[in-house]
Amino acid sequence: MKKLEREHLKKVAELGCIACAKLGYSDTPAEIHHIPSGAMGKKSDNFSVIPLCPHHHRTSNESYHLNPLWFSQTFGTQTELLEETLKWLK
Repeated sequence: MKKLEREHLKKVAELGCIACAKLGYSDTPAEIHHIPSGAMGKKSDNFSVIPLCPHHHRTSNESYHLNPLWFSQTFGTQTELLEETLKWLK
């Protein structure tokens, strides 16, 4: 992984969970969620990522990985969340 990618991933994680922010919670520790690319099951590059806490990423019924339809209807599509994340970084 290149230095520029590592720096981007660190900045995104430091933003805190985007789903928690939409619920009014700030500074929630976040991990990186890669937006799927066009290829079936293939993750995106390290610049197409959003910050999600474990609860919203993978460990609860409100998580993207366990309930993607509910998650997208509640918080927005992954593409919309990526656009928001990139705006937050500016």
